[in-house]
Amino acid sequence: MRTHARAAGLGDVVIVNTCAVTSEAERQARQTIRKLRRERPGAKIVVTGCAAQVNPDGFAGMAEVDHVLGNDAKLTAQPWADLGAGATERVRVNDIMSVRETAGHLIQGMEGRARAFVQVQNGCDHRCTFCIIPFGRGNSRSVPMGEVVAQVRALVAAGYNEVVLTGVDVTSYGPDLPGQPTLGQMVRRLLAAVPELPRLRLSSLDAVEMDDDLWRLVAEEPRLMPHLHLSLQAGDDLTLKRMKRRHSRADAISFCEKARALRPDMVFGADIIAGFPTETEEMFQNTLCSVEECGLTWLHVFPYSPRPGTPAAKMPQVPGPVRKERAARLRALGEVQVRRHLEGLVGTTADILLEKPTLGRTPTFAQVTLDRPGEPGAIVRARLAGFRATP
Repeated sequence: MRTHARAAGLGDVVIVNTCAVTSEAERQARQTIRKLRRERPGAKIVVTGCAAQVNPDGFAGMAEVDHVLGNDAKLTAQPWADLGAGATERVRVNDIMSVRETAGHLIQGMEGRARAFVQVQNGCDHRCTFCIIPFGRGNSRSVPMGEVVAQVRALVAAGYNEVVLTGVDVTSYGPDLPGQPTLGQMVRRLLAAVPELPRLRLSSLDAVEMDDDLWRLVAEEPRLMPHLHLSLQAGDDLTLKRMKRRHSRADAISFCEKARALRPDMVFGADIIAGFPTETEEMFQNTLCSVEECGLTWLHVFPYSPRPGTPAAKMPQVPGPVRKERAARLRALGEVQVRRHLEGLVGTTADILLEKPTLGRTPTFAQVTLDRPGEPGAIVRARLAGFRATP
């Protein structure tokens, strides 16, 4: 986006890329826009992203906003060129469901980051009852394998030692491409084609969409980091059914057991929603227990946030204070799980990707502080002498 804006001659422009996952994210976006207008009264403010896609009129109605671009428009040059030429059209948002391709936007680097993120998939064909994202991103589209390989090769040549493959529903990669490759087949080809890539990570996975090639890579490929983040959302079967998730509690536990059997050092993260509509204390306890039964470490916990137009928003709601209290209990359990993982690392040696001169991450994504500085982006071997709990 910044490249397109610069090419269009938009010098004093502020781009606000919004999120629609929760109502809080949208509220913060509006707050940011108002703050930016106070700080940059002469700047042109362009709002884009998922919240702008699903609610363009709401953002266009803000006096602080000059233009609203949809998720498809923001990644193409012409809308930015039109703005640079003085276009007065305030809203350019198309029907995201009509988009059929996800272009691989080749980049030479990512300013200020030690690892690079490569989008290999966008959109989602599933309709979880709580989720508004398909209406912001559209249906599932995959980036062709050759484009993924070319982008990763360019990033490695630019000095990146770790790449993260991302997507809205990354394990649904491939059915829309010629030959219908799976995610595992694409990753296998990528690692074979770019042998100089030291480390590869995968973003949020769906436990029921793991293909055989991906399982073999988990077992055999040391460059695939032993850290998988799972889109679990809950650990109670009735809650999962009402969410319209495709996995059960048993599926999640079985997935984690299989992954650890293949890769004993495997560590899991997970997204979990607290206080989903109709969730009772007993149902919540099932989710709490599943954290330990799956052996989850890195928890991303969200109090349920009703999104307009979603089926879950019409279900009987759990009171807000109860949602927050359950989220706090999940986070507290998450801290216990992290501490347990860190204790297990003490005395071991690990390859650390430096994010800052004295700060980096292990293959399992534990944060490490080093006793001597190094070059951000480099991988250094270090003995882990101890740990300290986060205040």
